[in-house]
Amino acid sequence: MAAPSLLAVFAHPDDESLSAGGVLARHAAAGARTAVVTATWAADTPRAAELAEALRILRAGEPRLLGYADARVPRSAPGRTRFCDAPLDETVRELVLHLREFRPEIVVTHDAYGGLTGHSDHVHTHRVTMLAVQAAGLERVYPDAGEPWQPSALYLATHPHSALRVWGGHLAPAGKSMRSVPDEWVTATVDVSPWLEQKVAAVLAHRTEVERGAAPGLIAGLPASDRARLLSTEWYIRHGPTPWGRREGVGVAVRGCSELLP
Repeated sequence: MAAPSLLAVFAHPDDESLSAGGVLARHAAAGARTAVVTATWAADTPRAAELAEALRILRAGEPRLLGYADARVPRSAPGRTRFCDAPLDETVRELVLHLREFRPEIVVTHDAYGGLTGHSDHVHTHRVTMLAVQAAGLERVYPDAGEPWQPSALYLATHPHSALRVWGGHLAPAGKSMRSVPDEWVTATVDVSPWLEQKVAAVLAHRTEVERGAAPGLIAGLPASDRARLLSTEWYIRHGPTPWGRREGVGVAVRGCSELLP
């Protein structure tokens, strides 16, 4: 069976590498089409250039930037509204355009908490993606946005409570609040250690975030053994597919087993 195509939708440049860099690299290595839609930051900014380098490392195509402003960084997209403030119908339609053009079998995005940090842009990206995945398959919704396409399943990048034993030791001293989910909610535990080198390189390609001491900066300052402990596993909650979905399958490991996700 051919590896299923995968489209990741995340809020900021660097979210794709931190949250799903291993799965993106794994699917690309298996010959799947992969791509990333990023909700914020303008195409002519340094962070967009860093995103392009990270996607090159992950073999995930060219950046697909919606170009809205980061909720906390107005200079991210001068003259554009904040992503959280943009009309919902507008943002959903823009994402539907990408879904119908790329036609992915699998979509990956933030969980409902917005990941460990709970950033408002992460949470809003989750909401917009949930709506867009459903709308993309309905022929009378946004009929001018391309031929309908229904992904087989949606996976939410997350962290279980048990992962905080690893992440908490690094984030707690920095005063970061952490949002995790019960372990039993996790439906895919993915060992991405064979692609760890690519994932770390993609994270560190976001040099602006390294320099300001954000999560990529934390990763940059760690020894290789700690990087492996933090980044060798990715967790996902499977959502869907919708009743009218197409064939299913994700080339990831399920709870330690190398097989396709149902």
